[in-house]
This record gives sequence, structure tokens and C-alpha cells, in this order.
Amino acid sequence: MDSIIETQRQTHEEIERYEQALADVLTHNPTAQRNITRRDRKAADLLTRIGTLRKELVEMYEDVPGLRPKELALLSAPAPGEDDLAEFYSRYHSIKHFHLKHPGINARQFVHELEELVKGDGVQTIQVEGEAQPTIIDPLDSVFSGEENFGKHLDLYLPHSQYLNLKGATRLSYVAYLDMLKHGKVERTLDLKEKSTAAYLEYVQTLYNYLISFFERALPLVNIHAKIKEEEDKFEAAWGAGQVSGWEAGSSKGKAQPTGDGIWCQYCQKSYSKESVYTAHLNSAKHKKKEAEGKSFSDPSKSNDSPAPNASASSSRSKLLPPARLTYLIVSLLSFTPVPQLLVDSRSEVERRMALTSREREAELVEQEEAPPVPVDLGNEEEEEDDDGKIYNPLKLPLGWDGKPIPYWLYKLHGLGVTFDCELCQASYQGRKAFDKHFSESKHAFALRALGLPAGGKHWYGLTKINDVLALADKLKIEGRQEMAQMEKAEEFEDDEGNVYSRRVYEDLKKQGVI
Repeated sequence: MDSIIETQRQTHEEIERYEQALADVLTHNPTAQRNITRRDRKAADLLTRIGTLRKELVEMYEDVPGLRPKELALLSAPAPGEDDLAEFYSRYHSIKHFHLKHPGINARQFVHELEELVKGDGVQTIQVEGEAQPTIIDPLDSVFSGEENFGKHLDLYLPHSQYLNLKGATRLSYVAYLDMLKHGKVERTLDLKEKSTAAYLEYVQTLYNYLISFFERALPLVNIHAKIKEEEDKFEAAWGAGQVSGWEAGSSKGKAQPTGDGIWCQYCQKSYSKESVYTAHLNSAKHKKKEAEGKSFSDPSKSNDSPAPNASASSSRSKLLPPARLTYLIVSLLSFTPVPQLLVDSRSEVERRMALTSREREAELVEQEEAPPVPVDLGNEEEEEDDDGKIYNPLKLPLGWDGKPIPYWLYKLHGLGVTFDCELCQASYQGRKAFDKHFSESKHAFALRALGLPAGGKHWYGLTKINDVLALADKLKIEGRQEMAQMEKAEEFEDDEGNVYSRRVYEDLKKQGVI
């Protein structure tokens, strides 16, 4: 049996480490949409783990099985007739046996996995046989569609096509459809009968499922399910009171309403000003069909003593409940804080793409396919990319300390366009400054030692060819031998005071009369 006290301590430690990892993730502010989404998904994953551990910790503190008193009893006092350290040695042998049985367990494995979760980006590099460049696989590519751009825009083409196929729906372009949603409307001209069809229910179901899925994928830190639960409670109260806008009994857009004047037909939902017209209408096939179906609505002009709705009206109301509920929830989601701005951004992106020519669209698609995913570097506070995750660098200029290309005048000033090759180091250097600096670096010194030459000395400066270095080494050896021979043949003279001079210096001083 594992110690419940040790399990609680371990759970507390894991929660603290997860909280620190969450703080490390949230302290960084990337600008590229891909990295923003990746950061939010990491934070949501950490929050889920923390919530699970806290729930387990509460259950352990409640101690329903009663394990804590037994544990404390074993640790506080030994059993009668046993040694005081019997429980200690029993636990010690149990731990020792466990580690002997599992020798590969690393005590810091959890810490390493957590660091990998925080600093890693999930991007995999696979080398395919026969291809020069490795294949880069980013998990986010399978989560979002191309239209969504990693959660920056909405992809509502499927709900738009379903809306266009609804009977009685206004023909709207995709841009106009986004504008309609931005104003908090799911439809414009449909009446109650048209909204009770299966096609409308399928349309609102698709739109609702997409919005929920988008929140879960692109905005994982937003507790959308709590928002939905709150709106569902409001809908239930409004539906029970018959106050859901657009779904009241007898509401019908674009059709006549009872005004109290004339004769009202509850089956056809029409008002007739003359009795003769109303009588002729009763004999029509359309009226008889609706009367036979029993689809009647209560007349609001009648008093409260009117009879209760029949079973058919109750069945019709229950049929309207699913589409009414989904419509109410969608309208609530459309007014939620991130959605209006997402609709505006999506509309702007659609208009921008519509302004491109076919050749520009193809070039943009090719560029997106060939561009590798932007790596996540949580160790740097400054990101090296702009909002689109790309750096505009057509001249291939080197990057500065801020991760952006240096100015072109600075590039020319330092001569970075000139390449210097060093045969000893087997490397190339951009600019004179980097080339001069490498002569004092360990890489160049190691290359000289590999040739059997001393690394120090200014005489090796500027030589990059192996043959030139070896030739200079031979020349220095010859000059060294000659200097040694001259020193051996040199004559020394001593003056009256005991000072020693070379032959040339002694003769000069003697000519000058000094000696």
C-alpha cells in the first residue's frame, strides 16, 4: 500500500511545478498567430492537468476510505511486540525492492518531460529517403484549415452554403453573410414555418458545432462551456415564458397578423375584411387542407377564456424547441467578445483575397506550402517574426540583435557582402571583421597545432592556405638557424672598465673616441 501522505506531498509538488510551467508559458507574448495558438493550447493543457490533480488532492484530503488515521497510527506508535523501527525497515525494503524491479526509473524524468512540454513546439522533422530536404510536420497543420490561418479567421463556407439552400432565405454573398452574423443574426427573412424545417435545423446545428469547435481549437483558454451553460439556463426560462424572440406562437415574418378588424382565419393565419370573402375562402382547397391537418394557432384577439392549445399545437411547439435553442445559443456566441472581431478580420481577409489575381493567389499558395513552420523559442522575449510569421528579407541580409535584418548601409559598411575562406579552418566568413577575429579563436589555433606549428605569434596572421603556412614555417626555421650561427661566430670586446661589446659596436665607439 502506498503512503497517502507521500502521495499527497507528491501531488502538491506536481501542482507547484505545473503552476510554474504555466507561468513560464504565459509570460511570453509571441506575435505570430501560429505561436499564439500554440502557447494558448499549451496553457490549456497545463490548466487541465492542474485541475485533475487538484480534484484528486481534494479526494485524498476528504479520505473517505479512512487511510490517513491508519497511516498516522503506523508512523506514531509500533504494534505491540514489534520493534520501534519495524515499520521504517518495512517501508525501506519495499522502496528498495521497487527500484530493483524498475532500474530504469529516472527521478528527474517528470522535470525533463515538463521542460520539454514548455520549451518544445511539437514540430517533427522526418528525412524521407530520396529527398534532399527533410519533411517538417507541424501538428497545428491538421488542426486548422487554410482559411482559419491557425485561429486568426473563421471558415464559415459550409454554413453559408447550407443557408443559401434554405427555402425563403435571402441570397447573400459570403461577405454579406459575415456581415449578417456580425450583427447577431442567423437569418433575415425566414418565418416560423420555414424555421421549423429539417434543413434549417441542420444549418443551425452545423453553425453551432463549428463555433464550439473553433473555441476549443483556437481559444482553449476561454471557458466556452460555462458560457453555453449560462445561456441555456436563460433560454429555458425564456422558452417557458414564451418570450424567445422570433419563436412566439403565431409569429410569422412577412405575413398578416390579427389586428382586431375583419374576420381572422386561425388555420390560414389571414384576416379578411368582408364576410363574403371569408365565406368563399372557407370553401377553398387550401383552407380545407390546413383545417384537416389541424395546424391552428390561437387567436391573440380573443379573451383569456379561450380554450387551451390542442395536442397538435403542443407537438408543433416541441418540434420548434431544438432549432429555437440552437438559434438562441448561436446569437449569444456571436455577441461573445472574440467573435465580432474575428468576423471583421475574416471579412477583410476575404476581400483581400478577392482583389488578388489568379497568378497572385497561386504564388501565395506555393509560398505557404514551401515556407517551414516558425519555431517557438520560449527563451527569447522578442519574437523574430511579424504578425504573419514571415520576415521580409529579399536581399538576404544578416539578422541583428533584435532578430530583424540589419540596414543595408550597415551591411555595406562592414563589408558583409565579401566572403573570406580559410583553408585551415575549412570555413567561410562574411566580412573583414569576422575574418580577422577568427585568427585569435580556438578553431584556427587547433588547425595550426594539427600541422605541428605553434599557435601563438603574429607571423601567422593573414595566412589561410596550408602551403603558405608551411612555407613560412620553413623560412622561419632557416632564419632561426642562421641567427644562431651568427651568434656563435660573433666576437666580443671588453673596454678598460670591463664593459662587453660586439665587434661592430666596439669599433663604432672607438672611432667616436668614447673608448
